[in-house]
Amino acid sequence: MAPWPAGGAGRYVLLYVALFLGWGVLSPFLPAVLEGQGASPEEIGLILGGGIAVRLVATPLVGAVADRRAAPRACLFACLLLAALAALGYGAAAGFGALLLVGLLQHGATGPVGPLPDALAVRAAAAPGLRLDYGLLRGIGSAAFVAGTALAGQAVAAAADLRVVLWLHAGCFLLAALATLALPVPPAAPAPRARRGAFRPLLALPAFRLVLLATALVSGSHAVATGYATIRWREAGIGAETIGLLWSVSVASEILVFAWIGPRLLARLGPGALIGLAAAAGVLRWSVMALTAAVPAMVLAQPLHGMTFAAQHLAAMAVIGRSVPPALAASAQALYATLGVGLAGAVATLASGLLYGRFGAGAFWAMALLCLAALPVAQAIRRANAETSRRLPV
Repeated sequence: MAPWPAGGAGRYVLLYVALFLGWGVLSPFLPAVLEGQGASPEEIGLILGGGIAVRLVATPLVGAVADRRAAPRACLFACLLLAALAALGYGAAAGFGALLLVGLLQHGATGPVGPLPDALAVRAAAAPGLRLDYGLLRGIGSAAFVAGTALAGQAVAAAADLRVVLWLHAGCFLLAALATLALPVPPAAPAPRARRGAFRPLLALPAFRLVLLATALVSGSHAVATGYATIRWREAGIGAETIGLLWSVSVASEILVFAWIGPRLLARLGPGALIGLAAAAGVLRWSVMALTAAVPAMVLAQPLHGMTFAAQHLAAMAVIGRSVPPALAASAQALYATLGVGLAGAVATLASGLLYGRFGAGAFWAMALLCLAALPVAQAIRRANAETSRRLPV
C-alpha cells in the first residue's frame, strides 16, 4: 500500500472540529427554530420524524455510491455543501409544507455526513505514513460539539434571534467542506469485483454482522436514559443545576475515553473484549439507574457513559477497520450508522416510551438486559474478527 501524504492529520482535525461544531450549534436549537418559523408541536414531530426516516434511506445509498465511484471525499463535500444550504432554508421557509421540504432535504444531506468522515479517518489511522489517532480525533470532535452548543447559546442571547444558529451551522459545515477538499488523497483501493450490491459482501463478513448486532444492543440501551433520565431525576427532587452537571459528567467521560483511556484499552484488550467491557458497563449503569436516583449513585453511574458509548464506538471502528476491505469502507460505515445506531435507536426509543410509561424507572432493567445480551456477541466478535481479518473479500 502506498504511503499517505505527510501533514494530513491536521486536516482531519480541522474537518472534525468544524463538523462537530456545526452539529453542536444546531442540534439543541432546531426544534425551537422550527417553532419560531410557525410550526406547531405536532408539525415539529412530523418534520423531525420524517427527517430520521430520510436519513435511514439516504445514508446507505450515499455510502454505496461513494464506494462504487471510489469517491468518498467528493460525496462528503457534496453532502456538507447541500446540508449547509438546506439549513439556511429553514430561515426562509414559511408554512408547514416548506419547512417539511427543507427538513427532509437537510436531514437527507446530513445523514451521510456522520459515517463518511469515519470511513476516511478509520482507514487513514490504519495506514502507514499518516500519524492519526482515531480515538483522539473523535474525542476532539466530542469536545467541539460541547463548545458549539455553548457558542450557540451565547450567540442566540447576543443576537436575540434563534436563526443565528442557522448561519453558524452553515458556516461550520462550509468550513468542513473545504477541509474535506484538503484531505490527503487515500491510496487507490482495489475496486470491488461486483460493482453493485456492496452490502451483500459486507453482510457476508461474520465480524461485521456481529458488530452491527452488538452496536444495536449497546447503543440502543441508551434510549431510556436519553429520553427519561432527566424526568426521573426531577421526579426524585434533583435540581436543574445538578441535572446539568450529571449530563456534563457523562460528556466529559466520553471525551476522556475517546481521547485517552479507550485507545489504550483497545490496544491492550482488542476490540471484542472492549465491546464486552462496554456491555458489562451498561449492565452496571442501567441496573444502578433502575434501583435509585440518589445523586451519589448517579455521580458514579454517569461516567460509565464513556464506556457504554465511546469505548463501544472505538471498538466497532476497529472491527470495521480490520475486517472490511478499503473499497467498501463507506458502505460499511453507512450500514453501521443506519442499522447499528440509527434504526436500533429509533426502535429502542419507541419501546422506551412504552416501558417507562408502564414501569417507570424499571424500564432501565430492560436496557440492562440488552447489554447483557451483547456479552456473548462480544465473545463471538473476538473469534470472528481474527478470522475475517485474514481474508478480506471485495
